[in-house]
Amino acid sequence: MFRRKTNSPHDQENGEQKSESKVSELKSALGPLSGRSLRYCTDACLRRYLEARNWNVDKSKKMLEDTLNWRSTYKPEEIRWHEVASEGETGKVFRANFHDRCGRTVLILRPGKQNTTSLDNQIRHLVYLIENAILNLPEGQEQMAWLIDFSGWSFSTNVPIKSARDTVTILQNHYPERLAVAFLYSPPRIFEAFWKVVKYFLDPKTFQKVKFVYPKNKDSVELMRSYFDVDNLPVEFGGKATLQYDHEEFSRLMAQDDVKAADLWGFDEKPKHGTNGYSGAEMVPEPERLVPLAS
Repeated sequence: MFRRKTNSPHDQENGEQKSESKVSELKSALGPLSGRSLRYCTDACLRRYLEARNWNVDKSKKMLEDTLNWRSTYKPEEIRWHEVASEGETGKVFRANFHDRCGRTVLILRPGKQNTTSLDNQIRHLVYLIENAILNLPEGQEQMAWLIDFSGWSFSTNVPIKSARDTVTILQNHYPERLAVAFLYSPPRIFEAFWKVVKYFLDPKTFQKVKFVYPKNKDSVELMRSYFDVDNLPVEFGGKATLQYDHEEFSRLMAQDDVKAADLWGFDEKPKHGTNGYSGAEMVPEPERLVPLAS
């Protein structure tokens, strides 16, 4: 919204000034925050919500307040790996050991390896891994990439429409501008009927980030390779690397990350320095219940 067609330093500076003005306006509209809400609402965070709502302060405020209320009840930052580890035994969703060309964290999703039936637990597992992906972003990078492998996918392992809708809702409403791109690699023809329903849950911004890749379609393959080094990309996605998921090893990594998350969110009650859009300010005690925010 704030970018002009030219790329002159003057125009860029004006755009940045307008952006900062909107951030300040949104910050004032939110009013005083405390505890984890204060830690969450960094300037980088506010920019993401503004971007998601086309820099409309009122709409961004409403969206952010909804997220703060959701986080106060769902408490995604408090989920620990041991609570969701059983969901990850088959490696249906996990954080890859490589990044894309921009340094983004990569989540690999393999719906054909679905191993449970509880939709609530499946969503909780995914939320945990989204938080973990954000935790592991390098300094200055705020987005992740998704690689979705359809090997073994069928109607028997299909994600229920409700689960897909809930996933989309959480991603769009509570993690705006965290997804840079999602590559759906070689989905089977029967997936088309499922996609025709799911795509209506996507807002235009998210819809544009979903890319279908077919091995025989040169343009789609080249697009994905523009995001990933082929030497890092697993064979399952047309690359040269071997994709291995060791549940025990991954569990050890997640246990280590749980300690990092506790430090980041101040569970040890010591001031910490966060990155990737989370504040390093010392937190004041979180109220037991978040006071309903004005809409």
